Amino acid sequence: MEEWTEEQLDEKLNKDERTVIFFHTPLCGTCQLAKKMLTVVEAIIPDLTIGMSNLNYMPAKASLLEIESVPCLIEYGNGEVKQKLYAFHSVEYVMERLS
Repeated sequence: MEEWTEEQLDEKLNKDERTVIFFHTPLCGTCQLAKKMLTVVEAIIPDLTIGMSNLNYMPAKASLLEIESVPCLIEYGNGEVKQKLYAFHSVEYVMERLS
């Protein structure tokens, strides 16, 4: 996963293509576990790209996207949030949600 700045994230969100973003904070232990799970998901689904953004640096995005907590995985496309995932039960569960 590649860390996206707010400018990179804005660029991705302004396109009409599917975008998957993992919002995290560095000191969140659950975020670290979710990050490892998403790394596995990306390896299993090679055509899936997941961007990663530190929510501490983008409070306006938290408000705009109505992010309630971290970790948060958002699937975005065609100008709207398609789904939000806060509970990363298992790699299989995350794969099913993103397939």
